[in-house]
Amino acid sequence: MPYTYGSYLRLDELLHLQTPASAAAGQGAEHDEMLFIIIHQVYELWFKQVLHEVGYLQESLGASDRPRALSTLKRILTIFKTLVAQVDILETMTPVSFSSFRDRLDSASGFQSFQFRELEYVVGHRRPEVLARFDPESPERRRLEAHRERPSLYLSFLAFLAREGHPIPPEALAHGGDVPLEDERVRRVLIDIYHHHPADRDLCERLVDLDEGIQEWRYRHVKMVQRTIGMKRGTGGSAGVDYLKSTLFTPLFPDLWAIRADL
Repeated sequence: MPYTYGSYLRLDELLHLQTPASAAAGQGAEHDEMLFIIIHQVYELWFKQVLHEVGYLQESLGASDRPRALSTLKRILTIFKTLVAQVDILETMTPVSFSSFRDRLDSASGFQSFQFRELEYVVGHRRPEVLARFDPESPERRRLEAHRERPSLYLSFLAFLAREGHPIPPEALAHGGDVPLEDERVRRVLIDIYHHHPADRDLCERLVDLDEGIQEWRYRHVKMVQRTIGMKRGTGGSAGVDYLKSTLFTPLFPDLWAIRADL
């Protein structure tokens, strides 16, 4: 049977995936809960796409295909601009309207978004405490552990630079730590790239854009949560705004930021 628009996109299934908890309680669905569900489902779809694109980006770097890597980064950056813009839609929901169904969420919390944690692991921010939040036998835990055995996005970038003839230290290329690499020798190479190798400098700047885009999304998310629930504890018992604030201004690629004072 040939595809139709609806069958190709599986719209019948997709449009039945929004089930407000307030409606299940038998008291009628709260109006704004539909918006809350759809926004977060869309976030997860975009996270899926970003993970798909970052995998392609690493393949492009591995093939020393700079144009493809740059175009893929442009797409990822554009997606993050969309993610930030979606916060504007969520902020049309008042604190009172969120409170009308918040208690129905039980332990459900954005803090539990596995795909965002996976994105952190893929780019190189691999905090061990994140693993403890997932059952040792769960598919999510196995996927995160598998990422720890693979090069991060930043290491793929350094390997690309090494193939381009830049003297990246072998120890940096073998970095397997749980936090982003910080290496003075790498910084010296990056400073030279910024002064003498414009094509590779452009790639460095796009990675800085990605880091900044993720930080911008974190910041908008923090302010949206603070605007909606103030300093209350988050759903699921998380620390709410206090926890979210602790995640701000932590660079994913610290060497690319540290060199700014020396350029």
